[in-house]
Amino acid sequence: MTRPLVISDCDEVLLHMVGPFGEWLEEAHGIRFDMSGGDFARSMKQVGTGEPVQLEDIWKHLKAFFDSEMHRQYPIEGSVSAIAVLAENADVVVLTNLQDQHRDSRARQLADHGIELCVFTNQGPKGPALQAILDEYQPSRAVFIDDLAQHHGSVAEIAPHVDRLHLCGEPRIAPHISCALKAGHAHARIDTWDHALPWLLTRLHGEIED
Repeated sequence: MTRPLVISDCDEVLLHMVGPFGEWLEEAHGIRFDMSGGDFARSMKQVGTGEPVQLEDIWKHLKAFFDSEMHRQYPIEGSVSAIAVLAENADVVVLTNLQDQHRDSRARQLADHGIELCVFTNQGPKGPALQAILDEYQPSRAVFIDDLAQHHGSVAEIAPHVDRLHLCGEPRIAPHISCALKAGHAHARIDTWDHALPWLLTRLHGEIED
């Protein structure tokens, strides 16, 4: 009999990203990063002039961060111990929206923090990639965790039987992002691991009916 499966995002779910990214932008490039408006495309301004950074350059800075600065990231509170508990109850993998060349770096980064998991990379909506993982693992049941509402929408459309938890562990952006639960695409919105873990374990053991 196959085991249950947890498919988790990484940035702002397992590891902090926007905080270390913003610190690096200001130190290295004199750019202030502010996601309080909830719009990544308008999140960067030059410190001295207040001039907005163009979207093309925003993506270049993001790529540069993942090329050389991933060591700055650190775990979301409770994520390491929660993943250890989940791994006792299910197979656990990471589905992260990074370029494929960053897969090994992401796996090493997580392992350095005590999270040793198989990593799948993806670009764009996560529904198709999640379905491919389901086809590979053939789990008895599955749970998807992500901090972005659009990915829950994609998974809900392609694999509606998968339980979906919207979790954003970064308090600097959590209040400002769209909520997948309110949109009807997630089964729960829980932003701390100490509260999320009991919910996840109950889902994995099939004790909740919607």
